[in-house]
Amino acid sequence: AFTPTTNPMTLQEADIILICVPTPVDEMYYPDLTPVKNAAMLSAENLKKGALIVLESTVNPGVSEEVIQPILEAAGHTLGTDVFLAHCPERINPGDPKWNVSNIPRVVGATDATGLERALTFYRSIVDGEIRPMKSIREAEAVKIVENSFRDINIAFVNELARSFDVLGIDTKDVIEGAATKPFAFMPHFPSCGVGGHCIPVDPYYLIERAKQSGFDHRFLKIAREINNSMPLYTVEILQDTLNEKKKALNGTTVGVLGLAYKANIDDLRESPALRIIEALKEHKAEVITYDPHVSERSTEASLEALLEKADALILATDHRVFKEKLTPALLKQYAIEVLVDGKNALDKKSFQESGILYKGIGR
Repeated sequence: AFTPTTNPMTLQEADIILICVPTPVDEMYYPDLTPVKNAAMLSAENLKKGALIVLESTVNPGVSEEVIQPILEAAGHTLGTDVFLAHCPERINPGDPKWNVSNIPRVVGATDATGLERALTFYRSIVDGEIRPMKSIREAEAVKIVENSFRDINIAFVNELARSFDVLGIDTKDVIEGAATKPFAFMPHFPSCGVGGHCIPVDPYYLIERAKQSGFDHRFLKIAREINNSMPLYTVEILQDTLNEKKKALNGTTVGVLGLAYKANIDDLRESPALRIIEALKEHKAEVITYDPHVSERSTEASLEALLEKADALILATDHRVFKEKLTPALLKQYAIEVLVDGKNALDKKSFQESGILYKGIGR
């Protein structure tokens, strides 16, 4: 039975405690381990003898040994004797109909052999995917950081290509699809108005800061973050330039932002590029209206049609299925909308351009 509670005393009955708290960054992109520390202290105060603690939160290598272990020891526990510590970084792809918690393979590391075996036994009992043991808890911590930094770097590469190809008059999406015909040594990533979610735009900072403490400068990771962080503003610049083609100013124009969530067909707003786009539009004195069918409580308009009725120009910030199905040249013509910036390159560029609508994508 699943019984949610906020009573820490219930931890005293647990053989296994999973710590699954956020690991955010602050406004200066500095990692905030406060939730992890608080969860570790709460656990340390309520451990039964022989309990296994598994950290699932994404952290930089060293957090389990440098942050959690001292908290447990300060509470009088001895690792490998009366308490065991492991790390199994979470893996989830929100909105994915194929891959879920039960079938995605996982990795596990621990501070000792007994803790590792116990953690492996536990996860193999609840997950159908492969559970791979790592040689150390630091290796397990590093795995998740590497996964998401890999994504961030590749997305930054194509975002930089998009900005370059915009100048050169080349359609980046077509180029990437052409390159993807190579059956080996290439993995397609696509440009967009920004990177959102609680992993990709956050996790690299944990490695950047921890390595900095040890005297190493992750220049590559920092550049990737700078590029991806710049894309919401670049999207607004595209709109501004496109409006100028119509001899209109962004100042005073009513801009409809379609989508608030960071990813299609979900309601998660964490680190969403749409929020930064809205901020930038307001800084340019645009009138901003929004609609997201998955985040209706944060939308200014109750429907797509209500937004189109008021908007002078559009930015597609989230490629929700409903937008891809409903947004057609005929619909925009019906509402006299002449400018569309497709921040996700999700729509048919040719059909909009042939209809006379000023369509601009990211790198196309």
